[in-house]
Amino acid sequence: MGKFFVVLSTLIIFFTRLMCTVPVGAACDESISDIFKRVSPAVVLVSAMRLDPLKFTGRFAYPIGTGFLVSADGLIMTSSHLVFGASAIMVTYGAGYTSEAVLIGADPILDIALLRLPHPPEGLPVATLGDSDLLEVGEEVITIGNPLGFEKTVAHGIVSGINRILPVSPISLMLPLIQTDAAVNPGNSGGPLINRCGEVIGITTSLLVDMENISFAVPINLAKAIMPQLIESGRVLRPWIGIRGRLIIAEEFREVFNVNVVDGLLVETVDSGSPADEAGLRGGELPVTIAGEDFLLGGDIIFSINGQSVDEEEKFEMILASLKIGDKIRLGLYRRGTRSEIELIATERPLLPQDLPTSNESVLYQKGERWLPHGFVWDW
Repeated sequence: MGKFFVVLSTLIIFFTRLMCTVPVGAACDESISDIFKRVSPAVVLVSAMRLDPLKFTGRFAYPIGTGFLVSADGLIMTSSHLVFGASAIMVTYGAGYTSEAVLIGADPILDIALLRLPHPPEGLPVATLGDSDLLEVGEEVITIGNPLGFEKTVAHGIVSGINRILPVSPISLMLPLIQTDAAVNPGNSGGPLINRCGEVIGITTSLLVDMENISFAVPINLAKAIMPQLIESGRVLRPWIGIRGRLIIAEEFREVFNVNVVDGLLVETVDSGSPADEAGLRGGELPVTIAGEDFLLGGDIIFSINGQSVDEEEKFEMILASLKIGDKIRLGLYRRGTRSEIELIATERPLLPQDLPTSNESVLYQKGERWLPHGFVWDW
């Protein structure tokens, strides 16, 4: 009798798991054609007009890209680089309806923007936002966009990598991107990257010049996290002290230069008028290349923040993530053999020139299990 109940219990558990998993598998096994029919009505064409007041000829630019509806009241998610600073924004949706759109908020650092249709019609289709943290390498994905102006073009591929970081981009914070081999061209920017459940799990943001079958998307979870700030404030609020630098390991520098240094953040530049500038932090003045990596030596080294040592990238990232605007920050400084401590107040990070796109590089370097740009510079 005991064996009978053991077998019966095992069968119950097996069939319960089978019943729980079958619907999920079925829901995520739609054909690409069916997913396109269901999701494409929520995909829109975004066009903008941008004026360059510093030019005498060729003053107007007309970027074209993609967006997708995320709420029935006309809220549209797209890429910041399409609409930020635009004088006019137009959206084409549905059966060719065109309407002016209002920029609700934009973040050039994450390359995410929110638009709103001033007078949205009833019954607008809305894209379902998924969970990008569940993505796995090799998973099938779909893009829908307007490459080169060809409206609602669908492309199919796989997730080629996760946590990818572009070496040169407007993203001056460590932003892990989704890499895919789905065909992406100019005009796809701002469009949805979709899983086989028909859920948006990324926003197409960039492709590397001179590279084939490599494109990138911002994870949708990052977009969902900043949406409330974009709606409420029109921007993302970040703490800032105004320095850029490189994390260094003292032992490596001593072996190369025979100088006495400490582990920490080597300050390379200090922004004029920033809290760091007002507190007297010093940047570097001697450019040096070591094993292909560029350093600007001679500046202060920050070896601690609020009493916590700065000797690992992960630890430094966690410390920065815990800081808020208005926080009083104690920095342990090493300057020319002398240790000291200063205090400053973190202010709101302004829009900086390096936040806007200037170039595209195509070389990535791998570090452990995480992809990092060669010679990564922290912007804080």
